[in-house]
Amino acid sequence: MSIKDFIDKSVIALHSLYPLEEARNIVTLLLCSRLGLKQWELVLRYPLQMPIPLDDDMKRLLKGEPIQYVLGWSEFYGRRYRVDSSVLIPRPETEQMVDMALKLDSSKHSRVLDLCTGSGVIAWTMALERSDFEVVAVDISTDALKVAESQFIVEHTPKFMQGDVLNESFMRGLGKYDLLLSNPPYIMESEKSFMRANVLNYEPSIALFVGDDDPLVFYKAIARCSRFLLKNGGEGIVEINESLGEQTAEVFVKEGLKNVSIIKDYYAKMRFVTFKNAS
Repeated sequence: MSIKDFIDKSVIALHSLYPLEEARNIVTLLLCSRLGLKQWELVLRYPLQMPIPLDDDMKRLLKGEPIQYVLGWSEFYGRRYRVDSSVLIPRPETEQMVDMALKLDSSKHSRVLDLCTGSGVIAWTMALERSDFEVVAVDISTDALKVAESQFIVEHTPKFMQGDVLNESFMRGLGKYDLLLSNPPYIMESEKSFMRANVLNYEPSIALFVGDDDPLVFYKAIARCSRFLLKNGGEGIVEINESLGEQTAEVFVKEGLKNVSIIKDYYAKMRFVTFKNAS
């Protein structure tokens, strides 16, 4: 079978799960990764025979497993990060949050705290982009932390800690920071019916969902703890549920945090709340 025939056959098969263009992108990414080619190089090889079988990869993809888990990596802020089913696949919205954080006055933000770090992409990006930053990252999942800690072997690494963001006594032992970042669980259980099966069946529920009875539970904890975690003048950015923007912002206002603002993402959806701890 030629590479072109493999692409056409695989795209048609995956079209039952994904829109046509997305299915094509998935197959292209699979081939480029497995064959070690750039996309333009792949096009030049369309008439050639498939050099290796990819049956096992296609079986996983046709079951709905995300391409990132099949490959074992996902790209974030220009770097490849290891991912498996113990961590969420990084989203473009989170890249936007990191970009916002990096554009802040770095002279005022030498200590950074990343809560609910998951795969560690936020913590690692902050540390790798700003070698003068001291970055601490927290997650409740030991499996997620194993992934986060293994991302890179470099001298300047974040400090990863296992702990529960909802446990205030643990949070009080973390020290003081200039900048707090977090992408906590924020999807309500009732929203599951609107989500794709590949997310529901493969990505970790603990990192995604909160109960409908208290969907802002993590933001309440983060807002409360920001009063003692952030230095005077310290800033925070959290990623939020687009349908709960106003309510989430109000949580931070009620805790006495200042300059509370809702920021929209690239798709014009309410996606972040920013705030400052100021006396």
